[in-house]
Amino acid sequence: MPRIYLDHNATTPVSPDVARVFAEAVAREYGNASSVHQEGQTARRALDGARGQVAARIGAHAREMVFTSGGTESVNLAVLGYVRALGRRNAHVVTSAIEHPAVLNAARQLEREGRRVSFVAPGRDGVVDPASVEAAMTPETVLVSVAHANNETGAIQPVADIAVIARARGIAMHSDGVQAAGKIPVDVAALGVDLYSISGHKFHAPKGSGALWVRSGVKLEPLQWGGRHEHGRRPGTENVPGAVAMGAAAAAIADADLAPLRDRLERAILAAIPGVAVNGAGAPRLPNTSNLTFDGIEGEALVIALDLRGFAISSGSACSSGAVEPSHVLLAMGRTPREARSSIRVSLGAGNTREEVDAFVESLSAAVGHLRRLSPDYVPAHA
Repeated sequence: MPRIYLDHNATTPVSPDVARVFAEAVAREYGNASSVHQEGQTARRALDGARGQVAARIGAHAREMVFTSGGTESVNLAVLGYVRALGRRNAHVVTSAIEHPAVLNAARQLEREGRRVSFVAPGRDGVVDPASVEAAMTPETVLVSVAHANNETGAIQPVADIAVIARARGIAMHSDGVQAAGKIPVDVAALGVDLYSISGHKFHAPKGSGALWVRSGVKLEPLQWGGRHEHGRRPGTENVPGAVAMGAAAAAIADADLAPLRDRLERAILAAIPGVAVNGAGAPRLPNTSNLTFDGIEGEALVIALDLRGFAISSGSACSSGAVEPSHVLLAMGRTPREARSSIRVSLGAGNTREEVDAFVESLSAAVGHLRRLSPDYVPAHA
């Protein structure tokens, strides 16, 4: 039986069409896009075309897109770049306790630089309440950063509502859209944000390609220093093949709804396996994402057991793989450390089928049963 990939929130396979576009760009658009000769201008046209394709996917203008190396750089450029550009030592930032480590660690860097950061807890459903964000704001608040969708639970956050509150107070709004772009429709104008981060490898482009949308008029301090590339915001010779591939992937995103397949997965698991809870089940979620807690077993052990059976899943964020600490997202939602360590994430993607989901549930049920028989921590509900 061929392996079945169910970890699309970690990364997506590069689609064959995008791989072909990438290979052609490596061969044909090899010039430096800053050069004035023909080869350079060929690369420049390809880069500008890709910029337009990526911008169109999120309802933006091409001139407002900055190409980066991926989601982490896009987040850091937004959070650090905006706050540092203001030059205010007493600046205050509001974010949530369930952000991706790229946001959380950028915020902690601001704290080391003397700024103050408030981390707002979500509800038990994994959704951040706009009222809680507003309560955390002070006269010194300059930036709010809340992800569009959580990478572990898939919970979609009320970014537009938070942005209305921030705008009324003259506070800039950033959203980490890395997990949202390519899975749900994104319109940065409708969201009302000022900065929006995306990453190509989450929607079938190669790793190493990302972008940051910057609303016209918003100022950023670069993270590094060099030439005047990317409107002076991201120095360094552009990765033209990566950008071209990301543009092609953005243009090719399909609007297929994976929610019925995810719901089939969850119904089958809950029916077949006792002692299971779906984290964030009551919240609006990405249509492809399911985060599940299993009583009495370790999530990492379940990931390994399923890998040996031919299935690729995750115990949470890919950036935390191998970490002994329980998921900070699930802890913030009120899960105990033991419950957080007993959780897995299944994230569906293009090409996954009902037959694959059914095969996964069968193997999952067998693996859970085996691990529970070995676990001293598992007590059946009827015992």
